Amino acid sequence: MKLKTLLIAAFVAAALYPQQSIDKIVAIVDNEIILKTELDFQINLMAAQRRLDPQNPEVRQQILNNLIDEKLVYAQAQIDSLFATEEEVTRQIDYQIEMFIQQYGSRERLEQTYGMSIDRIKRELRENVRKDIMVQKLQEKKFGQVESSRREVESFFAQYKDSLGIIPEKLKISHIFRNPQAAADVKAKFKKTAGELLDSIKAGADFAELARKYSDHSESAKDGGDLGFVKRGFFFPEYEAAAFALDINQISGVVESPAGFHIIQMLEKRGDAVRTRQILIKIKTDEEADLRTIEFLTELRDTISRGLATFYDFAKKYSDDKETAPFGGVLGSFYMEQLDKNLLDITSKMKEGEISFPKRVNVSSTSYGYHIVYLEKRISQHRPDLDTDFTDLKKLSDEYKKQKLYTEWIKELRSKIYWEIKL
Repeated sequence: MKLKTLLIAAFVAAALYPQQSIDKIVAIVDNEIILKTELDFQINLMAAQRRLDPQNPEVRQQILNNLIDEKLVYAQAQIDSLFATEEEVTRQIDYQIEMFIQQYGSRERLEQTYGMSIDRIKRELRENVRKDIMVQKLQEKKFGQVESSRREVESFFAQYKDSLGIIPEKLKISHIFRNPQAAADVKAKFKKTAGELLDSIKAGADFAELARKYSDHSESAKDGGDLGFVKRGFFFPEYEAAAFALDINQISGVVESPAGFHIIQMLEKRGDAVRTRQILIKIKTDEEADLRTIEFLTELRDTISRGLATFYDFAKKYSDDKETAPFGGVLGSFYMEQLDKNLLDITSKMKEGEISFPKRVNVSSTSYGYHIVYLEKRISQHRPDLDTDFTDLKKLSDEYKKQKLYTEWIKELRSKIYWEIKL
């Protein structure tokens, strides 16, 4: 079952195959259409990924059927009154842009590759992302709770064990992550810079010009700090509290958030959405902050290694990774090929029970930290075993069960929602 639309494919299709004034319609599904350019792109993408012949009629028909199925699910999502909030769409777009930036190496290379600004890329993505979220919500509603019983897992294993191949080497790992914190005097320096900019604005300087020149928020800086209309719940709480308290054209004081120091001006209000502009001065960490972080993590490692504390307890107490800290820093169990380069470099030569020395890790294109990694368990490659690999086998069995139910559901949708192939 295709549980998630490939957003990058949808975007690249739009970017590389812009719609001409005339583009052949190959299928109609409810109120949606499928164009030949979209079908051709998906065929070429699938052929490249799976080394298939794009001229094969069976491949073409399979891709077209997949596109029709996606449109059917979207049509049913509309019937069921499911929708995607602006916050959900924005969050997904921001995540997707971050993936693009990592793929291409920088924001500049991404913009250069597609010949458009980040803002325009986001606009191009928006409608596809909205539809994708609606489809995901319906699929989650329909199949999210589907699980295999123990007996079903055993039956699945008995039927497919000979075709499952070798289970690759697997690692169970945890980490303690620390984000370098700038010293108070360094932090004060950046706050002073923001204060001086605020004084300049009060003295009559042009807000937009200062934003273009000094703001560290590159996306909005080129637009004079304008963030466009955004609904409540999108900003950092500190930014939001200050922004929503402003009247039209009013300018805030210096506002601190996890992103840094903001100067905010209210431009427009429209219901629960506001249009603000900002100047952001980020708090840049210094070498001393990095050194303090490395030394702190090294002390934690030494203390744990001497048996004076557990990795689990220290992760809960000291890790800045809010998602894993409550669970003792557990990242999970991964096959070697699933690990990113950072974790692979750290764990490839570690022995079971070892803790790594601190190593820098990039959280995003603009954020980083340091972590120590605990290799709790290393399972060598082996033939599938019902007891050892039950969790993974259950996931496979769950997906197998969902796929069968999904296929039956699609047949039902095809019988009650209008669709037609126009080839």
